[in-house]
Amino acid sequence: MTGLTLTTSAGAQEYSTEKEDTEVVLSPDGYSPYAGRNFPQVPLWGDSHLHTMVSVDAGTMTRLSQEDAFRFARGEEVTTTHGLRAKLSRPLDWLVVSDHAEMYGLMPQLLGGDAEILSTPKGKEWYEKLSAGDPQVTFDTAMEIVASLSGDVPPIDNPKAIKHAWENYTALADRFNQPGVFSAIIGYEYTTEGANNLHRNVLFRDDSLRANQTRPFSQFDSKNPEDLWDYLAEYEARTGGEVLAIAHNGNLSNGRMFSMNAWDGSELTREIVEMRARFEPIYEPTQIKGDGEAHPFLSPDDEFADFDTWDASNLNGTESKTPEMLPAEYAREALKRGLKIEQELGVNPFKFGMVGATDSHTGMATAQEDNFFGKHSGVEPEPERWKHIVIEAPDPDLSIYGWKQAAGGLGAVWARENTRAAIFDAMMRKETYATTGSRMMVRFFAGYNFTDEDALSRLPADAGYAKGVPMGGNLAMTEDGQAPTFLFAALKDPLSGNLDRIQIVKGWLDAGGQTQEKIYDVAWSGDREIGANGKLPDVGNTVDVANATWTNSIGAAELIGTWQDPDFEASLSAFYYARVIEIPTPRWTAYEAKRFGVEMDAAVPMITTERAYTSPIWYTPG
Repeated sequence: MTGLTLTTSAGAQEYSTEKEDTEVVLSPDGYSPYAGRNFPQVPLWGDSHLHTMVSVDAGTMTRLSQEDAFRFARGEEVTTTHGLRAKLSRPLDWLVVSDHAEMYGLMPQLLGGDAEILSTPKGKEWYEKLSAGDPQVTFDTAMEIVASLSGDVPPIDNPKAIKHAWENYTALADRFNQPGVFSAIIGYEYTTEGANNLHRNVLFRDDSLRANQTRPFSQFDSKNPEDLWDYLAEYEARTGGEVLAIAHNGNLSNGRMFSMNAWDGSELTREIVEMRARFEPIYEPTQIKGDGEAHPFLSPDDEFADFDTWDASNLNGTESKTPEMLPAEYAREALKRGLKIEQELGVNPFKFGMVGATDSHTGMATAQEDNFFGKHSGVEPEPERWKHIVIEAPDPDLSIYGWKQAAGGLGAVWARENTRAAIFDAMMRKETYATTGSRMMVRFFAGYNFTDEDALSRLPADAGYAKGVPMGGNLAMTEDGQAPTFLFAALKDPLSGNLDRIQIVKGWLDAGGQTQEKIYDVAWSGDREIGANGKLPDVGNTVDVANATWTNSIGAAELIGTWQDPDFEASLSAFYYARVIEIPTPRWTAYEAKRFGVEMDAAVPMITTERAYTSPIWYTPG
C-alpha cells in the first residue's frame, strides 16, 4: 500500500496523504509511541448549522447574536431570549454560524430601526407592526416575514445592507477564531425550495479577506442548487479560496434531495453530477428536524431504522408525504443510488460523508438530551413546551409539535489540528462522522491486512492508517479479488450511555444493476448471541423515566474488533459504514417532564438510543 488518496470526483481537487505522512514514525530512541505521529488523534466536535438573530426566520424570535453563538459554543454561559441561563456541558471545538443568505442581516437592522431599511415600504410596515406591542400582531408579522423567504423576489432588496452584515460577521468569526483552541468557520445557509427543503450550508476554508470577495448566494439569486455550485466554482477560480456545501434534511424534501434527475426534471448529465460530487463531499443526516439515515419503509429488516422519523409531509406541511418520495430522501438510499449513477455516468454524485448538526435557531448549539433548548426561541424550556406548535401546517394533522423535535446532532471531524484549514480538509476527505448528540469516539478503517491482533492494540489508529484507509476513503480491488477487512472501535461518551453494539451497513450494486443493502452486527456488549432469525437480542433497558435517569449496568464502555465481509463479490461496487448504537437513555422529553412535573401524552417518546454514523468507505472493482 503506497498511501491514502481520496478524490471527490473527476476534475475536483484531490486530498491525498502519502504513506510518509500516515505511517507510524517512532521517536529516535524508539520509546514514545506518540512522537512523530501526524495523523488525526482525537475527533473535533462541532456544529456546522446554527442560526442567530441575523437569520430572517430566527431573528423574528431569538435575540441572541452571532457573538453570543460563538461565546456559547466555546463554553461560556449566556442568557437566552426568555431570560434562562444556558451553558454547554463541554465546549465545542468548532462552529459554523450559518445564518440564512436570504436578506442576510435584515432582522437586527429592522428591529434597530435602520434608516435604510425603514426607507423601504415593506421595512416601514414590518417595523411598525413589530413595534406595536401586540403579541398576536408580532407573531403574525413574524410568520409573514418567514413566508417571504419562499418568494421569487426579496421584499426588501438592499445589497449594501447585506454586504455590511456579511463583513461584520466575517470579521467577528476571524476574531473568535483561535487556531489550536477553537475554530470559528465562516459560512451561511442557502435556503431554496423552502417547502420541499433543498437547503445547503456553505462553508469556507478561508478567512474574511477571501470570504469578503463574495456575498451569500440566496434563493433570490436562483432556486436551482446547480447554480449555487456554479457560483461556488466561480468564487474559487476568482479568489483562489476553497468552499464546500452540506445538504441537509432530505427527509423533508418530498422526493427532491436525492432525485435521479436534474433540478428542472431533465436527465442528469456528467457535468451536473461532477459539480455535486465536487462541492458536496459530506451530508447532514441528523438534526433537530428528524433523523435521515434510514427509513423503515426502505429498510424493513433494520430494527433501528425508525428513529426520530419525520415523514408526514414536506418542511412546512403544505404537501403530504407519499411512499414513492422516500427513496430520494434518506442517506442510505442515496448512497445506493450513487452507485447506480456512477455505473451510468462514471461519477458518483452521492459519494458523501456524514456530519451531524443542530439547525438550532436559538443561537445556541445544544444537542444534549438534558440540555436541549429547542428549534427556535418561541419554544424555549417551560412546562407546556412539549405540546406547543413548532411548525404550523395548513392541515393541523401535519403540524409539528414540540415533543417531535430531536435533540441532535453533532459533527465529529478527524483533523490533525484545530484550525479552519485542517477541519475543512478533513471534511473534503470525508473523515467525519455524525452523532445524534452523544460524543462517543468512533474509528473505522478498511484494508486487506488487518488481523485480530490489531484490535488488541490500545492505539488502533496506528494499524488503521498504516494498513488501510479511514472513514471516507476509497478501497481499490486487489489482484486476487480478496475480501476487505474492517477495523473498528468505539469508546463511550462519559456523559452518556454505554454502548450496545457496532453495526456495519453495506450497500452494493448487484450483477443485475439493482441496489442492495445488508446490516451486520459486528461487535456487541455482554454474552448475547445472534439468534436463528439473524438478529442480535436487545441489550435491555435501565431507564427510570419518572426520574429521568438510567444506570450503565448494561452495555460496554468500549467495543473494538475486526470483521471481514462474508458475502463479498469482487466484481460488485459497494460501500460500508459503521453505525454505533448506545443503550437506551432518557430522551429530552423525560428530563422536561421531571423538571416541570408535567405528564405528557402516552404517544410522546421518553426514551432514546443515541447513535453515530460514520462516513462510508467505498469499494470499487477494476
